[in-house]
Amino acid sequence: MARQNKQEINAGSMADIAFLLLIFFLVTTTMDTDSGLARQLPPMPEEQQQKEENKIKERNLLIVLINKQDRLLVNGEQMLVNNLREKTKEFITNPGNAENLPEKKYEVVKVKNPEFYPGSDLPKKVPHKLFEQRYPDGYPVSKGVISLQNDRGTSYKRYIEVQNELVAAYNEARNELSMRMFQKPYDELSNEADVDAIRAAIPQRISEAEPKNIGE
Repeated sequence: MARQNKQEINAGSMADIAFLLLIFFLVTTTMDTDSGLARQLPPMPEEQQQKEENKIKERNLLIVLINKQDRLLVNGEQMLVNNLREKTKEFITNPGNAENLPEKKYEVVKVKNPEFYPGSDLPKKVPHKLFEQRYPDGYPVSKGVISLQNDRGTSYKRYIEVQNELVAAYNEARNELSMRMFQKPYDELSNEADVDAIRAAIPQRISEAEPKNIGE
């Protein structure tokens, strides 16, 4: 009586099928990602931030705190979010050179050198011609730094509102300077050198720390 031949399973084919299923899963599966602000700064380690803030004069530091009840404290005083933009803008610009607002340092406004290339002896940055012409002794750049701290219980909505007001204050200050220098708002500048010059003249300095328990 003839033996019945048993068919063997091709293990190699099953491995190929498993691999294809894995690829299909990776291609078709969507991963949720958190959406946030276009401007995202890495949090500064708490110990390092404390050392940096200790080096900054009190007049040059604007401390913005958001507690777990979403209340806003600016340099220890309660403030409505609607008033934060104007307060921040005054801090950034210090138009009257008040002694309780940030100091200014006269700096040459420099931009990228279009003639620079790697390996050359040319400087990477050169003075912006119009700024150099109007401010031969340098432009008064603010030494102000904004320290933002929120509580672990702060709502995401309030955090975004505060962020938006801080950034809007910088944008308004930059727009005003851009109008004086180039007769155009900052967000309408097309010349890269002009954009760099405005950013150098009004640098955005916002330091964010890890959330912690601020209290009521």
